[in-house]
Amino acid sequence: MIYTVHQAKTQLSKLLAQAEAGEEVIIARGKAPSVRLIPIARPESAERSPRTPGAWKGRFEWDDSFFDPLPAGEQALWDGDGD
Repeated sequence: MIYTVHQAKTQLSKLLAQAEAGEEVIIARGKAPSVRLIPIARPESAERSPRTPGAWKGRFEWDDSFFDPLPAGEQALWDGDGD
């Protein structure tokens, strides 16, 4: 189906869904077709596996000083007060 630029701007989410579903979506400037929306093929590696609680347990170690407050100068930098 052909849509004008104005229609595409107001219905972009709908047009993206149509293109992802395999429908041909063409956007025209005036009456002249200009571009075709097509979905990008996602590599299989982009598919996420289900999250497993505790999967990273035991992979990191730190001592109790990790939880100590930051030195004043460093804290000021994090707060945006430093130079």
